[in-house]
Amino acid sequence: MLNTTASTTPCSKRRTDLPLLLLRAVGLVLCLLVMPAQASEVPSITYGDIQLENADYVINADIDLTLNARVEDAIRHGIAVYFVLEAVIESPRWYWLDKTLVSENLSYRITYHALTRSFRLAIGNFHQSFDTLNAAVRTMTRVRRWRVADVSALEPGQSYKVALRFRLDTDLLPRPFKVSALGSRDWSIDTEEMSWMFLTAGRAAP
Repeated sequence: MLNTTASTTPCSKRRTDLPLLLLRAVGLVLCLLVMPAQASEVPSITYGDIQLENADYVINADIDLTLNARVEDAIRHGIAVYFVLEAVIESPRWYWLDKTLVSENLSYRITYHALTRSFRLAIGNFHQSFDTLNAAVRTMTRVRRWRVADVSALEPGQSYKVALRFRLDTDLLPRPFKVSALGSRDWSIDTEEMSWMFLTAGRAAP
């Protein structure tokens, strides 16, 4: 009788541990979803330009972004958070809607690695690790020499409209966070569109 008890007790313990672990995981998610977030400044694109470098048009931009407490806490608990910078180049038409010639996205992913206690920023296929979240955000929000188009995509000596927009991509959040993000100001990180006109260089003389 004692042998039977000794052999079944560990199994019973494992069965009771599983619901406990699930409850803890659900509790963590609920805590992150309902915790009050500190007010943060509205993000904005403070600088943007487009230049021709060799045979490519590249964009430089600076983004003013301060993550609120809820988004920061989600990252620190291992939730991958995605951002995207969108660039559109259009040809103005007085008789109809502007014609879109270029539409490019630059994707970002910020994750926290508990073992190394570091934050990893992925920009497209490029990865870099940082000791602090602020350092990762500063790198993400300083865009330099982002290639958006080949020189052949735009006509020489013509005026074009460039528009930039930066936002948190809620579509890539885990499902519980995606549901919570709907209509939530804390997860609505989105700049107003910044746009300007630029004139391409004229055709070189023969």
